[in-house]
Amino acid sequence: MAIAVKHNREYVFTEKDFNYLRKVANEYSGIIVSDDKYDMYYARIAKRVRTLGMADFSEYCTYLKQNHDKEFTNFINSITTNLTSFFRENYHFDYLASHIIPELKVKYAGKKSFRVWCSAASTGEEPYSIAITLAENLNLDNWDISFLATDIDSDVLNTARAGVYDSQRIENISKSRKARWFSKGSGENKGIVKVNDKLRQLISFKRLNLIQEWPLKKKLDIIFCRNVFIYFDGPTKEMIIERYYDLLNDGGYLILGHSESIHSMNKDFQTVGHTIYRKTV
Repeated sequence: MAIAVKHNREYVFTEKDFNYLRKVANEYSGIIVSDDKYDMYYARIAKRVRTLGMADFSEYCTYLKQNHDKEFTNFINSITTNLTSFFRENYHFDYLASHIIPELKVKYAGKKSFRVWCSAASTGEEPYSIAITLAENLNLDNWDISFLATDIDSDVLNTARAGVYDSQRIENISKSRKARWFSKGSGENKGIVKVNDKLRQLISFKRLNLIQEWPLKKKLDIIFCRNVFIYFDGPTKEMIIERYYDLLNDGGYLILGHSESIHSMNKDFQTVGHTIYRKTV
């Protein structure tokens, strides 16, 4: 299907340019870029074309090809989608509090330690929501929680590490949670909130590409991978699910996004809630 190329724009962006850029993105990240992402690619990458003082997208494609190590991170950061919010799809956090944490408290009562991975951390709202749920249902002073949060986009990880947000980002959080887990800025920082230091220190934020090598060696008890599979084709999803399966302890949990499923994949997971899966023992 031919892409409707628009000509009344600041920069010329041809179908050839789009096809090259989405091919590069797919080879690196596994993300499938459909034709309807043409306008999105223009809007996001035009900022790099402008910053670099280039004449059009063709010049940018050549620059990206010739300066891969220097420019590639900027390119990937530009085209990555990072829609997220605190306690998004809240039933997952309710299940974490009501079922998973009580089970792990019994299972690891002796060593008081378990491992969590949030594999699509974005700007941090999801891992901090997990951390709040853990902190409200465990005495973190008595438990050694290994909590890794990763993303392909280095820019959003910098935001996540800082834990600083516009106060509107926590509008839907209860007053008691706001008071306990966030501090308000004043003066020139009015309208800004910062995540509690204990939560920030609990999480290790690292850059990771899901279709490349993973540095994780030890088994995990909980993996969050929400609203990521919608961007991958079938074989890529199966490959990642297989690796998740191998990384989980028996009885470990995999939590996907609300519209995602692993029902067609040949792995021994039991469905225990809406897009919540448990590796069968």
